[in-house]
Amino acid sequence: MQKRWAIASCRNPTASQKLRDELGINTVLADLLVNRDISSFDEAHRFFRPDLASLHDPFLMRDMDKAIARIEQAIGDKERVLIYGDYDVDGTTAVAVVYSFFRQFHSRLEYYLPDRYAEGYGISTQGVDYAAENGFSLIIALDCGIKALDKIAYARERGIDFIIGDHHLPGDRLPDAVAVLDPKRTDCQYPYKELPGCAIGFKIIQAFIQKNNMDPQLCYQYLDLVAVGIASDIVPITGENRVLAHYGLQKLNTNPCCGLQSLIDLSTHRSGRFTVNDIIFQIGPRINAAGRIDHAKDAVKLLISKSLQEAAVYSSSIDVQNTQRKDFDLRITEEALAMIDGDELMKQRNSTVVFKPDWHKGVIGIVATRLTEKYYRPTVVLTQTNGHVSGSARSVVGFDLYEALNACSDLLDQFGGHKYAAGLTMKPENVESFQQRFEEVVSASILPAMLQREVAIDAVLRLSDIEAKFFRILRRFEPFGPKNEIPLFLSKQVRICGAASMVGGSHLKMTVTQDGMTGFECIGFGLAGYVDAINEGIPFDICYTIEENIWRDKRSLQLNVKDIRV
Repeated sequence: MQKRWAIASCRNPTASQKLRDELGINTVLADLLVNRDISSFDEAHRFFRPDLASLHDPFLMRDMDKAIARIEQAIGDKERVLIYGDYDVDGTTAVAVVYSFFRQFHSRLEYYLPDRYAEGYGISTQGVDYAAENGFSLIIALDCGIKALDKIAYARERGIDFIIGDHHLPGDRLPDAVAVLDPKRTDCQYPYKELPGCAIGFKIIQAFIQKNNMDPQLCYQYLDLVAVGIASDIVPITGENRVLAHYGLQKLNTNPCCGLQSLIDLSTHRSGRFTVNDIIFQIGPRINAAGRIDHAKDAVKLLISKSLQEAAVYSSSIDVQNTQRKDFDLRITEEALAMIDGDELMKQRNSTVVFKPDWHKGVIGIVATRLTEKYYRPTVVLTQTNGHVSGSARSVVGFDLYEALNACSDLLDQFGGHKYAAGLTMKPENVESFQQRFEEVVSASILPAMLQREVAIDAVLRLSDIEAKFFRILRRFEPFGPKNEIPLFLSKQVRICGAASMVGGSHLKMTVTQDGMTGFECIGFGLAGYVDAINEGIPFDICYTIEENIWRDKRSLQLNVKDIRV
């Protein structure tokens, strides 16, 4: 599919020139800063030098004083306390952080994660019943609960208090909990609104430490887990998240907790330095696999392990589950692709809706993402469990998936999510009608440009500008992630040195030069189809990221090519 190349322009050339002069950097780097809303020397200094001292006072968060008072009461009265979290990476890391900290001071502490299949997302009636039947009088819910009004009311009837630490958008009413910690509350003045659930958990222990005049290092020891939650939940790497991720990655790369070290040992990572991207592709999927294939409590057991020997037992089990997850993922993706390729009508549609009753519910979200990447159109993948059809939906840039599902709501039992990802359930007899209605809604509202993948290019760059100082400064833009994406550059009219080749069956390897300068080695994943055209020797344009390649302890700069125009 031909992609649209969109080249960013500098939002404020005057501020860029000022930064260039003050920082002694070239125009491209100054433009990158300005387009990240960094326009002064002081802002650039804070960006390049994240500081734990800049973390906000946790008591600026609405209800934090009530939450800490209730936790202190529970510890003082020796109450049974249950740490409750969602079954994804953010939820499990949040539980691991809060449980690991408070078990040092309180022995009557347990954790609980709902079963993805038996209970579903968030606070469940079964979870509340478990707490009541086992004598828990306080539940600290992390990464969930902001809309669980009925479940919180039910818990109160059974004599259980709730502290909610969530980051999802609240509804019109808040649950009747002792404390509701959520920066997205309209009445919460906390300065940073994008903390994930694990970071809300971190702020709870930071507040407890501050209130009790304890050593701040006691909470910093959990930053590796916080970084894993931030990276895996795909939240903006800006503001406080950037500070937490920066120091969390430092700890992950130097002194990770036993559970994360065990996962690192299992990974195929070879560069010696984990980044946000490595967490997303190497660590996060393994943690997620526990909840997808079996139960997320196995992930928490791993993350709270006190020794490498203990962690190795759980990580080995989770690695097996991850292998099973990949097998399910591969098989279902192949079956879904075959369905689409074998149906001419389906291939011509503006949406994809595929359904097979025996697909594994735990991986249909991954499959929906893969189908969206392949066909680049709004996609729904459906399966059937216990007589009900459930599905995961994914969208493309600019198209509001939630509104499209809302237009089909009469065919759905329930649905929820946001603009780009959602979950839904329906009766089996409604699947065919939904498939037709969803296509009608998408076709009536999607713009043609939305069905063409856009490549967002940060700047045009000459290969001669890529030298040691440039890359050294570029590295200081890390950690990369949403709202601070790794810069994508465009170089025009480059030529190959020697010949381009195919590697790994579908990838492109070549060396490029521009204006006769020394060549740069390039790798282009999935771009082997360009080999013949490039080898004709005519100039071509490339868009790419710049990375450090480590091979047999030798380091060199490499261009990771994302797209080509011959």
